[in-house]
Amino acid sequence: MTTKDRVRALLDRLPDDCSLDDVQYHLYVLQAVARGEADEEAGRVIPHEQVAAELRRKWLLGHAG
Repeated sequence: MTTKDRVRALLDRLPDDCSLDDVQYHLYVLQAVARGEADEEAGRVIPHEQVAAELRRKWLLGHAG
């Protein structure tokens, strides 16, 4: 599916009375999801368990790191 096709599909899913802000937001979300999928395919991810452990250590226990 081309970018143009994805935009058309998005516009078809949005209500007729949507604002330009609504369109921009949904385009942003589509782009963010596509970037995330590309990162995942390229192996540029951090396992959930690692993130949870780092957040727990930093925020819940008050340790700087």
